Amino acid sequence: MKDLFLQVAEHAGYVLGFVAIIIAAFVIAIAFEKYAKKLSGDTDKILTTRKIVVIGIFSAIAVVLMFFEFSVPFAPHFYKIGFSDLPALVGGFAFGPVAGVMIEFVKILLNLLFQGTSTAFVGELANFLIGCSYILPGSVFYLFKKNKKTAIISCVLGTLVMTVFGCLFNAFYLLPAYALLYGGIPVSSLIEAGTAVNSHITNMFTFVVLAVAPLNLLKGTLVSVVTMLVYKPLSPIIKFGQVSVNKKKNAIADND
Repeated sequence: MKDLFLQVAEHAGYVLGFVAIIIAAFVIAIAFEKYAKKLSGDTDKILTTRKIVVIGIFSAIAVVLMFFEFSVPFAPHFYKIGFSDLPALVGGFAFGPVAGVMIEFVKILLNLLFQGTSTAFVGELANFLIGCSYILPGSVFYLFKKNKKTAIISCVLGTLVMTVFGCLFNAFYLLPAYALLYGGIPVSSLIEAGTAVNSHITNMFTFVVLAVAPLNLLKGTLVSVVTMLVYKPLSPIIKFGQVSVNKKKNAIADND
């Protein structure tokens, strides 16, 4: 914990930027969720006690899943793929984009508390932002019409947005920031790490096209497939309390 506080103090400016990005992600999620609720006439709160409990459970599961990330042969060793975004997508489908973003945030916060940072917060920011670029589009789209077809489209949309955003974010911010904050290493050395696994990677453009894009496409596809397999069986369990409350409300409205 002491080491974490020292790292925060050392990179205060970067951490403040991280906080601003987190706030922006929540503002976007809240705005879309409020708009969807207004269109549907839903008067329920965005966050209820039950939702917060489920978000906590899903965040803990996401942290555990972070320990099982693995490398892929077409990308440098510092890129990992895993299923830690799976609980956030399931939570986003079940409760809306705010829940999805909150799961991503709590996952990163818990991981920092348990393990600290070995990447000067660059890896944590990347994990959060890339995760949100996948969760937000999918959960927002699904929010307006919840059926199997929309769920599939949402997963495809989220994967595509994550892939495009991941490429741009890596090229213009993440890799330069990583090189600067992690010992001042040259960006060219990161490109060389890509060349070592694929000789066709010779510059930033080929790096993101041949390493980052396939990585995010594969990650999005795997998480989407598993989500489609587990969401329907889990949905009644996740929403049990919410469904009961809605039935009571409808019964009261009918009696009135």
